Amino acid sequence: MHQPTTTTTTTSANLPDDTDPEAPTRWAGVDWSWSDQAVCVVDDTGAAVERFTVPNTTTGLSTMVTTLHRHRVTGVAIERGDGPVVAALLAAGLTVFVIVARQVSALRTRYSTAGNKDDRFDAYLLADVLRTDRRRLIPLTVDTDATVGLRMLIRTRADLVKARVAAHNQLRAHLQLAHPGAVGLFHEAHLQLAHPGAVGLFHELAGTVSLAFLERFPTPRHAAWLSEKRLATWLRSARYTRSNTRTAAQLLDHLRQAPPGHPDGPAADSAQVITTQLVALLRSLKERITIIETHIEQALDAHTDGAVFTSLPRSGRVRAATLLAEIGDARGRYPTDDALAAAAGISPSTRASGRSHYVAFRRGCNYRLRQALVDFADGSRAGHPWAQNTYARARARGHNHAHAIRILARAWLRIIWRCWTENTPYDPDRHAAAVTARDQRTTPAGDIAVAS
Repeated sequence: MHQPTTTTTTTSANLPDDTDPEAPTRWAGVDWSWSDQAVCVVDDTGAAVERFTVPNTTTGLSTMVTTLHRHRVTGVAIERGDGPVVAALLAAGLTVFVIVARQVSALRTRYSTAGNKDDRFDAYLLADVLRTDRRRLIPLTVDTDATVGLRMLIRTRADLVKARVAAHNQLRAHLQLAHPGAVGLFHEAHLQLAHPGAVGLFHELAGTVSLAFLERFPTPRHAAWLSEKRLATWLRSARYTRSNTRTAAQLLDHLRQAPPGHPDGPAADSAQVITTQLVALLRSLKERITIIETHIEQALDAHTDGAVFTSLPRSGRVRAATLLAEIGDARGRYPTDDALAAAAGISPSTRASGRSHYVAFRRGCNYRLRQALVDFADGSRAGHPWAQNTYARARARGHNHAHAIRILARAWLRIIWRCWTENTPYDPDRHAAAVTARDQRTTPAGDIAVAS
């Protein structure tokens, strides 16, 4: 077995006495990896007391914890807030501080102009920065297992949704060449794209009827067999529900007016195989997403904070679960709503230098949390007058759609944070009363009231 390697010999003379209440203060840094961990312990002067490396095994992590306890370290700095190393440190009762990799990269020039990456040096850097800047750092607080499990489900669903979108786009690109008549045959919807003001036409091919049609008529050669009567019969068997708005005759005309694609020959045979496999992939992804969503609903119902997030207007199930999973349930992580807003990238970043002073978009943040809050805020406008009014006032001040949604998200965040910290479901009547009281006090328009 790979034994831990100690590169600085530590004798009993420079080890703290376990019985001495005035033992010297010591700090540790851990540069983690999936194979081994580089660890450095420094004293209160910044001198390295011990450096060692342990493998990422149960024995290695146990040796690391034992050594840190032997030195009676005050805190341990590491670059990430999860994983087996952090779990071992927390289980051993050690206080953990997270200094993210981007900060570590910037701090290397504090010790060397070269800025080279070295695991042993980074371990020392982490320990020494914790020694000198402890007051700027917040100890790591962890979420409960229920939240961790819910977050795993939410993020897996997001990954599967991305895979479904990619498979859908691949199928559409394939059909535009091989079977153009199938594109846009059954359903067309205008969707708001990510950037403001852009609207695109999205041809839905992942619907139940569309997938069934492609399975039965995967190429123009198969679709050529259809007549109006045959198509009407098939639509009834497929339980097509839009026959009043788009009849069989209109659908058949759409097919016949489309370019020929690959009607016959080896290319048509290859196209049939590709269409069949992509349809099967889409069906499988839809089924996997449905299964994950079922587990998400069960986990949300069982969570102690579930009622807080499901009480929010138009939060739904997945949206509420996403907010809960990304915010978490470790209240100490966000002592104020400003801290939560900064972590989510909802509050702006102020830059000032000399005569220059401007407010910029905050880019360093938890992107998943920001997306969850922005998605909720955007959806809340349809079912909440206060949300719609807040958005409208932001647009009236000249802000574009994306900026106005972030303003609304920041306003909602004050309310969500209060409900979250007090573990109290959202009360629309209480909120409305607070807004009315604010208006009667003629508070400035930019001040968003929060129910207290």
